[in-house]
Amino acid sequence: MLGALVGLTAEARLLRKVLPEAPIAVSGATLDGARRALATLRAAGATELLSFGCAAGLSPAMRPGAILVPERVCVHGRHYTANAALRRRFGADRAEVVTAGLLQSDVLVETAREKAALFAESGCVAVDMESGLVAESGLPFAVLRVVCDDAARDLPPVACDVLSAGKISVPRLVGGLLRQPGQIGALMALGREAAVARKSMASFLRGL
Repeated sequence: MLGALVGLTAEARLLRKVLPEAPIAVSGATLDGARRALATLRAAGATELLSFGCAAGLSPAMRPGAILVPERVCVHGRHYTANAALRRRFGADRAEVVTAGLLQSDVLVETAREKAALFAESGCVAVDMESGLVAESGLPFAVLRVVCDDAARDLPPVACDVLSAGKISVPRLVGGLLRQPGQIGALMALGREAAVARKSMASFLRGL
């Protein structure tokens, strides 16, 4: 049975359209949340895993909306190979898909400077906070991710704060903007990139 680990509830809703019966667990974009979500999937009887949702671009070539079905996931210097059959199931053979490596991060990668350093160090083209746990699980796995923020994007502090519950927290969003209104422009730009990512992934899923 396939189980899916996602970062946000909006990603879970998107995936539910193509996996109506599969258990889907939400991490809330935190490492502890990802661990709990993985335990939930195991308890539900998952025998193979999909890591699904958004990723941050590390390579300058990875623009918002780029679809990634990586051959490998790099976790603290170790490389884990994704299951070939699952990768094909989730579109790895499609021409537009990027298959280069994905990096696991235990913390949210917030700045373009951090992204550049991780790209130079790892050679991976994108990063997320869930795929490493899936890769280390010992179960057959695949990753299907879409780039939201690219390598040049600094995340505004309010964006990092509002996502910790797995969905947009309106009180945290309003409070953060009231404290630092200068973030509004960066937040709007990030929102446009997120919309591109959602549209790209929705179109990709319809083709599976």
